[in-house]
Amino acid sequence: MATGMERIFPTDVLSKRERLERTLAHQPVDRVCLHEQLSYNPRVIADWTHKPVSGFNYGLEEIGLAIQRSLDTCFPPTAPCGTARVTSPDGFVYQHDNWTTWRVGRPFDDVAGARRWLLTWMDRLRNEDFDPNGARRRYREDVQATQALIGETVLINFSQVSFCAVFDAMGLELYTYFSADYPETLDDFMHVSCAHELRRVRAVGDRALSPVILIPEDFATKQGPIFPPAFLHRYLYPFVRELTRAWHEHGIAVIYHSDGNYRKAIPDLMACGVDGFYCLEPGVGMDIVDLKRTWPAMVWAGGVDGVDLMERGTPEQVRAEVRRHIQETDALRTGGMMVASSSEINPPIPPENYRAMVEAVGELRNPGFSQGET
Repeated sequence: MATGMERIFPTDVLSKRERLERTLAHQPVDRVCLHEQLSYNPRVIADWTHKPVSGFNYGLEEIGLAIQRSLDTCFPPTAPCGTARVTSPDGFVYQHDNWTTWRVGRPFDDVAGARRWLLTWMDRLRNEDFDPNGARRRYREDVQATQALIGETVLINFSQVSFCAVFDAMGLELYTYFSADYPETLDDFMHVSCAHELRRVRAVGDRALSPVILIPEDFATKQGPIFPPAFLHRYLYPFVRELTRAWHEHGIAVIYHSDGNYRKAIPDLMACGVDGFYCLEPGVGMDIVDLKRTWPAMVWAGGVDGVDLMERGTPEQVRAEVRRHIQETDALRTGGMMVASSSEINPPIPPENYRAMVEAVGELRNPGFSQGET
């Protein structure tokens, strides 16, 4: 047993990092790993920090404390963003609303304008001065600053090739016309963007900081992938494969994220070398129990329904679903599964439901666990 470690439950045997390492390696754990994005819910922050919160008058210190007390791993905490309307340097207009942001204006309104914007972005990536030593130092400093807030909770950072950033920025309708009219431009951009990110990864990759990274590239709706397989094989999968290989060179596992029902694409993403998947919406056919049974070599996370269950269910219903995940995936014995919501802990989620999700994990333990098990 690790001594002097940060425990969520008094009965914890493993440290948070040890538990995550064993989960990724498909080894037995003392209890299942808890993961979440815990930045956006004032009532949950108040519940776990025991500090008065009115509206969104809290910051990173309070978020970090709630993370320390309830999670083994987390995404980077984000402070409330206020309610201002802002314009980015390249002309996009965004509306903030404390916990969420949406785009209300673009610097173009046709395919030709979208192409000019993308070419400018591509030129900026190509011409950027890059100092690998400086990038490595800044990345380490940023991670260490976040760790000072979240304690021993393991940070899972992001790594992207900007596939979904392009169609999100253009809007799906305009992107559809753009990709048909200028496929070579889109292809060039994906190669330049991926090369830019690969350069960063090779400079900053450090397993001592975290053993896992997330590639968040959305491409699915509730009905299935937005794009046909041939499109994904040209514009997404080759770059996910390269990025995954680069992180693996540092001994870092890769979890892939998309919203929606991307089940049809799972074999293709597995062929890219990813180690697991995050954000599993059970209401659209992504049940974590079924997925882990079908592909037991993968790591699965984010399967507790974040809307119908977490927002509208009862604490006991939440507990029952968490117990189902743990028991029916045999995760205590086989690892390979983290409990987390299928979205984030957004403001509509009652604090008692988040607490029920956390406590249910602590109630199901591996009675025969030994750190020597493999």
